[in-house]
Amino acid sequence: MNIQLDEETNNKISFVTFIIEKFASAYKMNRQAAYFYLKKYGGIDYLFKHWWALHTDNPFWAVRDLYEVCYQNGGQK
Repeated sequence: MNIQLDEETNNKISFVTFIIEKFASAYKMNRQAAYFYLKKYGGIDYLFKHWWALHTDNPFWAVRDLYEVCYQNGGQK
């Protein structure tokens, strides 16, 4: 089974994967732990909702925004 994704979906998935890796690195987590943390505290939803704006900025600021979103939703400081 070979499924073709449209360009926007492919770009979105690529960006989200990239930022999860950056988030994991910034906060000394493995990728799986970073994903589950972001999922638990609303970061993944935020990423998918705002990926288009976030991908135009420096990854540092996208990671910082994710930290703030998660913190506001009960994540650790």
